[in-house]
Amino acid sequence: MRLLLDEHYAKVIAEQLRERDHDVICVTERPDLIGLKDAQLFPLMPVERRAIVTENWPDYQREMQKAAGSGMSHYGVLFTSRTQLPRSKKTIGLFVRILNDFLARHPAEDALLNSYRWLPDRTL
Repeated sequence: MRLLLDEHYAKVIAEQLRERDHDVICVTERPDLIGLKDAQLFPLMPVERRAIVTENWPDYQREMQKAAGSGMSHYGVLFTSRTQLPRSKKTIGLFVRILNDFLARHPAEDALLNSYRWLPDRTL
């Protein structure tokens, strides 16, 4: 599975996951993606076969519904919650561990095809 971390996540998370041989990029590493609205970003990721990691449930839920209604496929969305998994310098290692474990257990490119999951995954 390939991932795109929304711009709210530290790019060091993507860097550390790449060190573990995962194909992960962060919006802030790609000038062509910086500043795009969720409705602009979402339809770009199927071309790259990437699932999106984000906290933005309302916008991406809406985008997934639009995709389903139009027959457009996507490679999934992984949601995190500020309550369950707060973002800070102190939690970078936790994000890396959780995403590394998830990717190790779901290596198929289409593991989240047209679906979503919440992290942390209760099966960890």
